[in-house]
Amino acid sequence: QVQLVESGGGLVQAGGSLRLSCAASGRTFNPYAMGWFRQAPGKAREFVAAIRWSGASTVYADSVKGRFTISRDNAKNTVYLQMNSLNSEDTAVYYCAARDYSGSYYNQYGYGYWGQGTQVTVSS
Repeated sequence: QVQLVESGGGLVQAGGSLRLSCAASGRTFNPYAMGWFRQAPGKAREFVAAIRWSGASTVYADSVKGRFTISRDNAKNTVYLQMNSLNSEDTAVYYCAARDYSGSYYNQYGYGYWGQGTQVTVSS
């Protein structure tokens, strides 16, 4: 079993930055990819970014492209989400997820493991 634990959320002013971390533990961890999703109040969960666990391939939602950067540290079994130029529309609970198989990174149902989420609140 794989456990994912997010950290780094909090309250930040518009224009500020935060870095989220997601640490994995459990069985030998070697997913196909890791992703970040978010869910704002009253809205559906949406894709934010994803990264292959090997290689350099990354994918971003259009809404965060150029502002967010996903990265990983395989030795630490950790994936990061650097968020810059935050605005109120980025306010949400952010979840990390892991998938064992290829497929659309955008589809949350392809991810078999999820963290508990971390709250990000951007004040204007």
